[in-house]
Amino acid sequence: MFGAPTAPEDNLNKTERIMDILASLIKAVFGSKADKDRKEIEPYIQKIKAVYPTIETLTNDELRARSEGIKQQIADFIAPDENRIVELKAVLEKSETSLDEKERISKEIDETTKRIDEKIEEKLDELLPEAFAIMKDTARRFAQNDEVVVTANDFDRDLAATKDFVRIEGDKAIYATHWTAGGNDIKWDMIHYDVQLFGGVVLHTGKIAEMATGEGKTLVATLPVFLNALAKKGVHLVTVNNYLAKRDSEWMGPMYQFHGLSVACIDDTQPNSEARRQAYMADITFGTNNEYGFDYLRDNMASSPQDLVQRKHHFAIVDEVDSVLIDDARTPLIISGPVPKGDDQLFEEYRPAIEHLYNLQKNLVTSLLAEARQLITADKTDEGGVKLYRTHKGLPKYKPLIKYLSETGVKALMQKTENVYMQDNNRRMPEITEDLYFVIDEKLNSVELTDKGHEALSKYFDEDGFFVLPDIGAEVAELEKSGLSAEERAQKRDEIVNEYAVKSERVHTVIQLLKAYAMFEKDIEYVVMDNKVKIVDEQTGRILEGRRYSDGLHQAIEAKEHVKVEAATQTFATITLQNYFRMYHKLAGMTGTAETEASEFWSIYKLDVVVIPTNRPVIRDDRQDLIYKTKREKYNAVIEEIVRLVGEGRPVLVGTTSVEISELLSRMLKLRGIKHNVLNAKQHQLEAQIVAEAGRSGQVTIATNMAGRGTDIKLTPEVREAGGLAIIGTERHESRRVDRQLRGRAGRQGDPGSSQFFVSLEDNLMRLFGSGRIATMMDRMGLKEGEVIQAGMMTRAIERAQKKVEENNFGIRKRLLEYDDVMNSQREVIYTRRRHALYGERIEIDLNNIMYDYADNFVESNRGIDYEDFRFELIREVAVEPTFDATAYDGAKPAELVEWIVKDLKALYARRAKTVADTVRPVMERVYEDRKDQLDSNIYIPVTDGHLGYNVPVNMLKCKETDGAEIFRVFSKVVMFTSIDDAWREHLREMDDLRQSVQNATYEQKDPLLIYKFESFGLFSKMLIKVNREVLSILNRAYVPVHDEQGAAAQRQQQRERAKVNVNKLQASRMQAAAQAGQQDRQKTMPIQADKKIGRNDPCPCGSGKKYKNCHGKGL
Repeated sequence: MFGAPTAPEDNLNKTERIMDILASLIKAVFGSKADKDRKEIEPYIQKIKAVYPTIETLTNDELRARSEGIKQQIADFIAPDENRIVELKAVLEKSETSLDEKERISKEIDETTKRIDEKIEEKLDELLPEAFAIMKDTARRFAQNDEVVVTANDFDRDLAATKDFVRIEGDKAIYATHWTAGGNDIKWDMIHYDVQLFGGVVLHTGKIAEMATGEGKTLVATLPVFLNALAKKGVHLVTVNNYLAKRDSEWMGPMYQFHGLSVACIDDTQPNSEARRQAYMADITFGTNNEYGFDYLRDNMASSPQDLVQRKHHFAIVDEVDSVLIDDARTPLIISGPVPKGDDQLFEEYRPAIEHLYNLQKNLVTSLLAEARQLITADKTDEGGVKLYRTHKGLPKYKPLIKYLSETGVKALMQKTENVYMQDNNRRMPEITEDLYFVIDEKLNSVELTDKGHEALSKYFDEDGFFVLPDIGAEVAELEKSGLSAEERAQKRDEIVNEYAVKSERVHTVIQLLKAYAMFEKDIEYVVMDNKVKIVDEQTGRILEGRRYSDGLHQAIEAKEHVKVEAATQTFATITLQNYFRMYHKLAGMTGTAETEASEFWSIYKLDVVVIPTNRPVIRDDRQDLIYKTKREKYNAVIEEIVRLVGEGRPVLVGTTSVEISELLSRMLKLRGIKHNVLNAKQHQLEAQIVAEAGRSGQVTIATNMAGRGTDIKLTPEVREAGGLAIIGTERHESRRVDRQLRGRAGRQGDPGSSQFFVSLEDNLMRLFGSGRIATMMDRMGLKEGEVIQAGMMTRAIERAQKKVEENNFGIRKRLLEYDDVMNSQREVIYTRRRHALYGERIEIDLNNIMYDYADNFVESNRGIDYEDFRFELIREVAVEPTFDATAYDGAKPAELVEWIVKDLKALYARRAKTVADTVRPVMERVYEDRKDQLDSNIYIPVTDGHLGYNVPVNMLKCKETDGAEIFRVFSKVVMFTSIDDAWREHLREMDDLRQSVQNATYEQKDPLLIYKFESFGLFSKMLIKVNREVLSILNRAYVPVHDEQGAAAQRQQQRERAKVNVNKLQASRMQAAAQAGQQDRQKTMPIQADKKIGRNDPCPCGSGKKYKNCHGKGL
């Protein structure tokens, strides 16, 4: 009606089609990636099959002996390097070892550690066929027998004391082949298929195995987990929620424990506890992605090595890898605490103004749309198109607009108008936006106030230029030219800066409130429960407990919804999941849907995606999309299809993209009298139960697209006969893999089934990214309301729209990662230095580096000043009296000055250490005598720098062996990590502020990321200088207070006592925040197996013949 599609769009689609043809030709000539992957892995499968008959003939005891033999082979292969590290660490601990020698030894330790990892991989590759065959045959023995009997060892006896599936009879350990997992009693009935061996090899080699739903990913993981656990370096299995972590650890655990491998789940333990530490020391550790990340952050806030729970990040397998490494990776993990004046926010104050502005825009858009309708009806399409496009820029989610765009030719007209005004880099766009109060760009997720909006707000607050940011550079330049005195100029400059800060905060608050009102919808992006705003994961529909939108957006939504606006917090520690998982020596993943995100996995994690063939052919009927003009027609058609399918006796799983749609369909089904279950963000605690029941005849389940991951929908014989599970998608998701995940719920292990997506032109995906060709083609076909179109060409056009969104989302995630990469480079420096301070092995090396860095900076900063000023500054900052005179100073080069200062710093450090040791020696000699039976315990020694006091925990035995030198060494450690912590926390707050303020750079046509990188480098350099100066200042003024001081000295001591710092309590608030972090993420407790209850006087289950209280229950 209004013309053909635009030339640029035609060209784009032609290019896409050409690329598809080229890809097909390359595949035909050179073979597909899947073919290459199969050729690469096939030799491993043949070797496993060759060794399996031998393994199959072994007795149970011989089978276990083979796995013990593999452990020993690995241990023997790396033993020389392991022993070398022990020797090197012993030398490193010796006080007589020179500094240069310590540096060389530290470097060799790092190189040897890396070489051990490489040697382990080499040996595991050689042992893979035998280990995989052992695990496969273990599964066979458990599946084909009611009990598996072996000669008992100590591990079996310890296991029998706590687990019901093992019992001891004489010298035999009897393993039952059924046990409780996830609250249900299960009988082991699984044996690995060949395709599962294939998947196991892929995981072991550090790649992503894409396996269809129902192909047994959990069982596949037992192969590489078992093989890598035999190296005793720790294997982490990462899940998306704590129910799956606990279930899988209980379900697969006996397979590993049968071979003497310890298994634990971190989600069964409390943060910072001994139990959590033991869980990480297990050979195989299960847990959720968030909990692993939070434990890493907590470890880097610990105040002693005993508080650390994690060991080296060696090998991790991530289950549902796309959900963890892509969906969850959008939000960083943050441990935060209160900030001064955190309640002093403007959201509540400005909410009425923004609500007023939003209503003005809504009224304007309503009248614009009415005018556009009239003009278009009167064939004044040019004027009507402008009004229509202006409506779209004002409120793109306005429902009457969305409905009108579905009418014949209207969307094509709007796109034609858009092309006109976007020409020449949006040169004419102000003609469209000048009448609006603010402009929304949904694709960029941004909102911007117009001049008219600024005027409206200024009028509302009765202040001209209320939100106009001053040009600081220009105003300061003008100020310098003025004839004002220096004091007056300084005062004016402060006023300018303060005005900028106030108005910058206003602009930020207003923009976030506008986003909250115009772009975030209740029951879609978030829900309000328990008087709190909770984020809904757009992929899974689960509530992200404990997560908050950043940059004040969450507070803006709270203000909008009239719930309590939480106080602002400051970051104590933060990391993105991308950077956490990139720390592992080897990383692998498994999922049913990763191929569409393969480029992102490779780009960020260097993970290759390998598609694993199915055990049985997939016979599911995937039908072409049904496309309607309006949502109303679409939902009516969905209900009719459900009624038809239920009548045939088939179960139906209905996939939705939001809580709102779930509840709408539920109401429509109730009106038709159809019984059904609803699973969305408000009921996600029942997820596993609802999904497990979804395969019953006539059962209707409404769920978000990715709900129930990790739980199979199993069909009864009558359901298979009726045609299997029917999948109905009520909307195409913006990501193809989410649609594939929904389709994949049907057709597991050769089951029949079908999948059908219902789409309308009013859907978000179609409205935002759907090609104008779709709307135009439907117009040309003369489609009337209620009619439907179904064609492969249309389905492919929708998938092209999804590709556009995927590229856009990848860009957003990559941008987040680029910001965190800046933080990560700083984080690695700080956490490495902090870890050295905590352990103390390399304290001398770090102190030496601090002295040189400080001296370098001091000489550079004070270049050209006279000797007396130079001397005074050195004494003031770090209490060092230079040993060189004015003559030497005047003739010295900067490098010589640095060496002289470092020499003086070292001499002063040695004198302070000796003074402290001499002061405490008489007291310590009496303590050694009085507590000679407790020499291997700690004693707290007070040390002060005259301002703060420290209670320093010192091991008495080491103190005695080093004649008191250990005191100052431990004090140096304490000073170093406390100074680092205080400076790092302040630096993170400044980085938060910087991240927020650089966004204003877009108004100056500058890249915020570039400014962020530049400014953050400056902030980090200043922080390091401050830490170096503070550490040296405290150490160089340190002494042990003597209690018999008189008069004023005693008074000073009292003042110091008030400021005294107990190292064990120093980080109480930080550690409390750390312990609480992520705990809100936990779901409600699922049913779990109660621990075996044993009376104190009962026989111990380990079979020793002793009473429980005298054996495994001793001390309990």
